Amino acid sequence: MMRKRARELGWKLTGRTGPSNAITDVAGVLVGMTTLLQPEGKVRTGVTAILPFGHNPVPQIAHAGLHVLNGNGEMTGAHWIRDAGHFLGPICITNTHAVGTAHHAATRWIVSHYGEAFRDNHLWAMPVIAETYDGVLNDINGFHVSADHVLSAITGARGGPVTEGNSGGGTGMICYEFKGGTGTSSRLVRIGDRELTFGVLVQANHGRREWLTILGEPVGTILTEDAFLGQERGSIIVIVATDAPLRPDQLSRLARRAAIGISRSGTPGGNSSGDIFLAFSTANGRPLPQFDTTVQTFRHLNDEQMDPAYEAVVQATDEAILNAMLAAEPLTSIKPAGLVCRALDGPAVTEVLRRAGKAD
Repeated sequence: MMRKRARELGWKLTGRTGPSNAITDVAGVLVGMTTLLQPEGKVRTGVTAILPFGHNPVPQIAHAGLHVLNGNGEMTGAHWIRDAGHFLGPICITNTHAVGTAHHAATRWIVSHYGEAFRDNHLWAMPVIAETYDGVLNDINGFHVSADHVLSAITGARGGPVTEGNSGGGTGMICYEFKGGTGTSSRLVRIGDRELTFGVLVQANHGRREWLTILGEPVGTILTEDAFLGQERGSIIVIVATDAPLRPDQLSRLARRAAIGISRSGTPGGNSSGDIFLAFSTANGRPLPQFDTTVQTFRHLNDEQMDPAYEAVVQATDEAILNAMLAAEPLTSIKPAGLVCRALDGPAVTEVLRRAGKAD
């Protein structure tokens, strides 16, 4: 069943979106997914792949920055991104116990896809793999994500609308004790004489019911029925993409604003949550440093012009989480067995927001 997204429900969200209201509104960025879903079984997991430069066979680094609000999670390649400010290849998001499999598969893809460069030179691959824990709704210890599943997500990546909710790596995730998962949103911002795009994709698996806040309204204390487990067992990964020309330090500050974005829906960043955020730019794409010039030039925004970018990321992150919850379908838990993780009731939230003048 296709569920309505937040804007389709008439929720009064701020900011102007791109055509798909998705991370793929950033030109060249592709998203692919492999979804492993047995609604009545034990397998509810998968992998989401984000390709900054699509399937371009010429290797290009993407400049990047990251921020960790709470470190109870994993994102591979993070140390080099902090030091060098860039990465090569796809970003993959999956479940906690599939990080090694996804890293192995993404490395294979990089070595194969950029075959000539890796055949003739001493190069290394360090893909970005992030995770959240889906062991409540999925048989995580069954190791159901294979290398072929990861490769399928990468090779099948496309532009346009992104499937949300129970999809890709978000298939078995929980958010504010409702069913969570994959969500996305975008913002178009004019800075100087340029219209720039900021896209966000989240894997939302965080939060307690009483924390849930939507457009400033305490929805979690109003919609209290079927609260699931009463505690947080997960994390949230936020990936920010933009075509704005930004330095790595600017991208780190952009990633930091995702923390404000996730706080709008109520989370303080729980102790059990790995809240890890990565921002990358498709501008200033360069060859691998091993092949680049000795002296380099770099175009970037003036720091004084960054405020609209920060606002765009905060808005899009908040909306992506709401879209993830609205798109999701209920699932029954594996451990403990038999509990139903309900989907967020969009019409019920709309009524709460309408009474507050925040929905049409």
